[in-house]
Amino acid sequence: MRQTTMTKPADVVRQWYVVDGAGMTLGRLASEVATVLRGKHKPTYTPNVDGGDFVIVINADKIEVTGDQEFKKFYYNHSNHPGGMRKRSTRTMRESFTVEWVERAIHGMLPHTKLGDKQRTHLFVYKGENHPHAAQKPVEMVIKG
Repeated sequence: MRQTTMTKPADVVRQWYVVDGAGMTLGRLASEVATVLRGKHKPTYTPNVDGGDFVIVINADKIEVTGDQEFKKFYYNHSNHPGGMRKRSTRTMRESFTVEWVERAIHGMLPHTKLGDKQRTHLFVYKGENHPHAAQKPVEMVIKG
């Protein structure tokens, strides 16, 4: 008889991956990275255990969007004070708040729970090609599209 194996947090083995965002589409990149952060690419995936890997995204300033999202899509924040609505276009986010722009896309695809909060800490986004995680020996992850 086969039994479902439930991974325990102590048994999780984590890997570091580096993703080059140059020429990538934001949504495709975000969905692949979110899958790795959650650990769904592993055969030992357990929904209630943080079994995901660490991901480093470089060249975030060279990530693209398709169609007319550049001008028609907006990002909203509210300070919970009257008149505290802030609205930024995709173009503004990409040019001035690049790291936040990529992180918001990836964070939106993770669970909005305590487990998701833990998985969010495993993501590192950098504008250029340099990152301070060389000591972890990250493996290059290739994403199609």
